[in-house]
Order: sequence, then structure tokens, then C-alpha cells
Amino acid sequence: MSRPDDPPALPADVPQLPVPIIESASSDVVPGETVRLPGEHRGGFQRALTEPVAVTAPVHTEVRWAPAPPAPLPRSAPWALTFAVLGLLVSLLVGWGFLIGILGASLAVVALRRPWESRGVAVWALCLSALSLVYSGGWLWWASTQGPLFG
Repeated sequence: MSRPDDPPALPADVPQLPVPIIESASSDVVPGETVRLPGEHRGGFQRALTEPVAVTAPVHTEVRWAPAPPAPLPRSAPWALTFAVLGLLVSLLVGWGFLIGILGASLAVVALRRPWESRGVAVWALCLSALSLVYSGGWLWWASTQGPLFG
């Protein structure tokens, strides 16, 4: 009678393989020990390889061989815009604001010739200065038609 876990019987002409011999565990194997994966920590050296090391000497962050930073370049575009707005405000009230407009226009032209200046600010300063000169010229023309200025 055969049991359900027995392998099926082989025909008589098929050669039988020898049964493997299983020996008992050697003395260096501890019975019941869990299997460890390769690279798993097994004790021993505990400090991480990237642990910071104490610095004993002071560290200087100053770079002594680097050249000194260059001096800041002169800026005239913001000044030109300031004088242009101021000249426009003065020229809306009196005709003698053309001097401020001329100063703003000349600084704007200087700013347009410098490559490091803001071109947008310089163009606005030039346009507002020209507008202040037009308003000042209008005031001076109106004042000249109102009466004798020179005699």
C-alpha cells in the first residue's frame, strides 16, 4: 500500500539514483542561529564612516590672495530721473525750471552712453527732461507775451 507523500514508483528499467547522505552539523555551526544577509552589521566597529572629526586648528575663511573688489561705477541714470521729475514738477508751476530739465537731460545722455547704466531709467529721464523743457519754454513764451520784459 502506498502513502500519498511517496513518490510514484518508477519502472524497473529506469536506473535508481543513490540516496544522498545528510550529515549532522559541524562544530562551527550553532544550531538555531538565524541566517544573516551579506553586508549585515555583525558588531565590531561602531562609528559611522562619515562622522565629523573635531577641528583643532582655527579655520580662516578670509581669502588673502584674492584681489580687492572693484570700486563701484558711477551712476547717473537715477540722478537723471530724479532731476527730470523735479524739473517737470517745477516747470508745471514756473518757467524757470528749465535749468533743472537741462541738468536732467544731460545726465540722461551721459547715462545712455555708459553700458553699465540702466537704459530704461535713462530713456525715461531723457523723455521727462524734454517734457519739462517744453513746459518751461511754454511758460517763458507766455510770460514774454504778457508784457515788456526788457524795457
